[in-house]
Amino acid sequence: MGLHRRFGTARASTTLESKIGRMLSDLVLACRQIEADIAAEEQRAGIFNRSDARYPILARSLNERCANLKQTIAMLERRIMETARPDAA
Repeated sequence: MGLHRRFGTARASTTLESKIGRMLSDLVLACRQIEADIAAEEQRAGIFNRSDARYPILARSLNERCANLKQTIAMLERRIMETARPDAA
């Protein structure tokens, strides 16, 4: 009879932390790539001011995507910190 997930084990939490760690690495890498794409698009257009009406639409959407990824990264980092500390209950 297998253990239910809700009881958890050291191995299960380590596996979860490992999966989250890999996701974090992938998301950070994706964010860096997006930032490079933004810089390339700004360079191509010659417009670097986001408030300029001529600022490239692609760069605008990439900036939003990067901001969303950064929020996701922060949430996952908080989750790792929460799972790493022992329960107070």
